[in-house]
Amino acid sequence: MLHFELVTPARLVRSEEVYMVVVPGAEGDFGVLEGHAPVMSTIRDGAVKVYKTAGATPEDIQIQGGFAEVGDKGLTILAEHVES
Repeated sequence: MLHFELVTPARLVRSEEVYMVVVPGAEGDFGVLEGHAPVMSTIRDGAVKVYKTAGATPEDIQIQGGFAEVGDKGLTILAEHVES
């Protein structure tokens, strides 16, 4: 499982284990699974798609701007704003 965190300047929005996350990167959408190579990307306004399990219907979380970082500890998205 992939450790996923979604953070805004005000609070930690999510911290959970998921199957996959599709991120709206500035250069295009990209999927992150467990074991993904380290990468940093700016993100554009759009929907982060969170897949809890393989083949599941994704949950869409609307975000505005920020950065995504994939590292040894998983995926962290630092978003300027998250829609409730």
